[in-house]
Amino acid sequence: MADNTTIIEPKKGFSSVNLKELWQFRELLYFLAWRDVKVKYKQRAVGIVWAILQPFLTMVVFSVLFGGFARIPSEGVPYPVFVYLGLLPWQYFASVLSQSTQSVVSEKNLITKIYFPRIIMPASSAISSLLDFAIAAAVLAVMMIYYGAGVGPGILLFPLLILLTMINAVGFGMWFSALNVRYRDIQYALPFLIQIWMFVTPVIYPVSITGGRFRILLSLNPMAGVIEAMRPAVLGHLPIPWGLLLLSAVSGLVVFIGGVFYFRRVERYFADVI
Repeated sequence: MADNTTIIEPKKGFSSVNLKELWQFRELLYFLAWRDVKVKYKQRAVGIVWAILQPFLTMVVFSVLFGGFARIPSEGVPYPVFVYLGLLPWQYFASVLSQSTQSVVSEKNLITKIYFPRIIMPASSAISSLLDFAIAAAVLAVMMIYYGAGVGPGILLFPLLILLTMINAVGFGMWFSALNVRYRDIQYALPFLIQIWMFVTPVIYPVSITGGRFRILLSLNPMAGVIEAMRPAVLGHLPIPWGLLLLSAVSGLVVFIGGVFYFRRVERYFADVI
């Protein structure tokens, strides 16, 4: 009797990134993303309102502490609008990074039973968090109307900046999710890392107040250029910092591509280690 057993193993090298295979499993990607959205709001007392409260209350606290007491400059725009434009991409980045880091470990039962491209799991986090981002962006529109802030022609760059934020989040998420399978300390250290990371990213302050070595450090931060470009792109009050944005885009793409190949290289061990 012929043996019809098929053994599925991850491939090595550049051929391991199979775009055709990812396309075939696109419905699973949508399913995981939609499931995450439903789980996120299923047992919350105020439901989707949390998507408004979290960035809004954070903006209020930062406005009082850093805009009111510390008198941090805001490039000639109201500080609440300034800091909210920094929080908008940052909180999307932090949310996707947190969810994607946990994605592989949380899907233990799925991973050990069926085959599918594991890379779908951290990627689905970027889609499920878009709803929160859209709601928070609507709050930004209301704030700009309230403060009388205009919209600049650079607003056309807004989708590209969000795409770069997504690439950064998923890129780092693939690194951390793969490492988290073997070293569970990653998931406990991540919240602290995100807090520190925010303060070395120009979320609550403009890059213009920094200098020397710290500005060089900022230029290596993939999120620094995205957030610093977000404000002039939306408001049009200053030129867009193309140099810093280019550095962020290049570093973000390096992290993303490296994350893809590292994730695909070690995913063969997930079912055994998890």
